[in-house]
Amino acid sequence: MSIDLKQYVGKRVHFIGAGGCSMSGLARLMQQLGMEVTGSDRTASHKTDALAQAGIPVQIGHEADLVRNADLVVYSAAIAPDNPERAAARELGIPQIERAELLGLLCREHVCPIGVSGTHGKTTVTAMIAQVMCENGLNPTVHVGGELDAIGGSTRLGGREYFLCEACEFNRTFLQFEPKIALILNIDEDHLDCYRDIDDIEAAFLQFARLVPHYGFVIGCGDDARVRRVLSQLSCRTRTYGIEPQNEIRAENLSYDEVGCACFTATLFGHPLCEVELKVAGEHNVKNALAAIALAEKLSLPMHAVAESLGRFAGAHRRFELTSVTDGVRVYQDYGHNPTEIKNALAIAKLQPHQELWSVWQPHTYSRTKSLFQGFVETFDPVDHLLITDICAARESDPGDISSEMLIAPIRARGVDVHYTPTFDDAEAYLRSHWQPGDLVVTHGCGDIDLLNEQIALHGDTKEVV
Repeated sequence: MSIDLKQYVGKRVHFIGAGGCSMSGLARLMQQLGMEVTGSDRTASHKTDALAQAGIPVQIGHEADLVRNADLVVYSAAIAPDNPERAAARELGIPQIERAELLGLLCREHVCPIGVSGTHGKTTVTAMIAQVMCENGLNPTVHVGGELDAIGGSTRLGGREYFLCEACEFNRTFLQFEPKIALILNIDEDHLDCYRDIDDIEAAFLQFARLVPHYGFVIGCGDDARVRRVLSQLSCRTRTYGIEPQNEIRAENLSYDEVGCACFTATLFGHPLCEVELKVAGEHNVKNALAAIALAEKLSLPMHAVAESLGRFAGAHRRFELTSVTDGVRVYQDYGHNPTEIKNALAIAKLQPHQELWSVWQPHTYSRTKSLFQGFVETFDPVDHLLITDICAARESDPGDISSEMLIAPIRARGVDVHYTPTFDDAEAYLRSHWQPGDLVVTHGCGDIDLLNEQIALHGDTKEVV
């Protein structure tokens, strides 16, 4: 089915699963492009509330009548074919497209689509690039999988030249895109419900990179052997970045302050480009900044101004974000949901002033918890205390052969003080009865564990963030 978005200006587009991070942003973009937008979702959330405040009504609960008189239906990967709204749309002959297909259509509406791919870091790098582009004379349309204050949310409607978005490998959705410039940040194990193994994942990234035309560009982290291998098989131009010596763009004279924020000289083939001081911590953010610098250099942006923009970058929301200081305890949230991402957050947490370090982890999906089980078991060694909630099912049904309780014994065998707290109320109660002033708490997960941070802040004596 061929869909021309211009034909839907002034018409009604209905989003099923509108409260999703990507879906809510796309709903706003469609509204800004002149479409009448409605939506539905299984549960109410901040995102559904924000859509309603923006004039996009969102029905809580799925009903067949909601798609009546709609001209186009957009659904997320979490929405099954037997969803009553999808079923009704089929019966009524209303065209339907999946979220990734809509992103692909938006790509084709622009002269230079830029797709940011990788197992980790897509949101942060896309946010960095968005801030750099917007502050340095470009006018991109942006769709990022998180909230960025510099663009006022998760989307920005700009001109028709640049479309900047995350290109996610889940379910091979990034193969819907047609980027002129692609970034590959890393290739790691994840989404093993969709892929056979890590080699299958690498093959999908190669397919994605080969979507870039011969006159386009692929930028990749040369510290990652799998990324290097993908780049070596491309016919278009490429550029590597990273910390190791083989990279074309590198961080030299690299040093960190007491809380892990880096200062370095970005170089191209050994020649200085700019001096960078970051206010986001961790080695992974050095690489993220280098990715943004590599793209900015290809777009011929002034390097000193790029460095200044990166120096102002404060991070996207839910990326090691301080949410409250409650009872003298600093409470952070982090979106990381696989072993590598959680380890990165814990490395930053260890550098912050604290007495004891607490992690509260909401595993995300049964399939990920099962396929990366041993990796998760080995992730939490740095913490003093770990609380594990029930698994966030997201798009999945409980298979009956994996649970949070199964993680407790093997993690405890590694010497970690770990406890099963099924609900957010359980976790909050345990924290409040055991934490001490000066402790630090990080919540981990890409589900709704941010609600735990909210209720801690709401119920606390001290709510201000300092």
